[in-house]
Amino acid sequence: MPLSFEILGPIYGIETISTGHGIRDLAVLQKHFGRGKWRKVKGFATVRLADGRIAEAEIHWYEAHGIGRRWIKIKRYMD
Repeated sequence: MPLSFEILGPIYGIETISTGHGIRDLAVLQKHFGRGKWRKVKGFATVRLADGRIAEAEIHWYEAHGIGRRWIKIKRYMD
């Protein structure tokens, strides 16, 4: 699934939402990307949307050591 936005600059205010078995999609993550110490994370970043607009947004994603960030999505816009 291609991203419909591009992250511009650093992600700040990073906070872990859930880890391990507290993640609802854990089985799907492990099936698609492999076993790992998965965690769901949120942060804030400046993003460029598909139509060219630039906005501040809260983004959520899953990550695991050695696998990286996966399934990045915009949760809400801050503007």
